[in-house]
Amino acid sequence: MRLNKLKLCKDASDRLKHLKAKTGLAPNILSRVGFCLSLSDQAIPNPASYAEDDREFNRYTLLGEWDELFTALLRQRLAKDGLGDSDLEEQFRAHVNRGVIALFGLVKGTADLVDLAIRQFSTISTR
Repeated sequence: MRLNKLKLCKDASDRLKHLKAKTGLAPNILSRVGFCLSLSDQAIPNPASYAEDDREFNRYTLLGEWDELFTALLRQRLAKDGLGDSDLEEQFRAHVNRGVIALFGLVKGTADLVDLAIRQFSTISTR
């Protein structure tokens, strides 16, 4: 993936600010959680739904040492959706935006993040 910087839509950026206030977690960590949450949604996100008009992340700040893992997860999802590597950057941005927006509706504090992780793990382990 050539993406060096990722710009979020205003809605996702605003929700990240509120999530940070509720949980005390850094926006890059919350964005990673949101990305994974979006990957679990069966619908393919539409990149055109998320304008690149607000908060900007450096790729390393966002993914850190887990870059290869997140890229592999996205490639697996693209294959499942019948999409190719040419869609990688747009789909990455769409999944982060959609995930942050979805996370906002599910999390009121850190305890909700723990509950969400337990539910997601339980879903994966029963497949």
